[in-house]
Amino acid sequence: MSLSSLLTPDAQLDLRGTPCPINFVRTKLCLEKMSPGGLLEVWLDSGEPIEQVPDSLTMAGYQVEQITDCISYFSLLVRRPVTA
Repeated sequence: MSLSSLLTPDAQLDLRGTPCPINFVRTKLCLEKMSPGGLLEVWLDSGEPIEQVPDSLTMAGYQVEQITDCISYFSLLVRRPVTA
């Protein structure tokens, strides 16, 4: 079984064309609505969005599990932490 088959997102968010920091805010709001341990796939533009959003999510306590270059955009897999 491949790693990618274990990383099936629970939700998807298309933020192509959304500027910073709005794309980070929308990603964070979506993650906050998900169950602990939930996996969110986010589509981001190249440039500032893919450079800023993953680092901002990591600093906010979320786990960035995978970043995939899909040629015209980037797919980001982010997991909401399971709180103790």
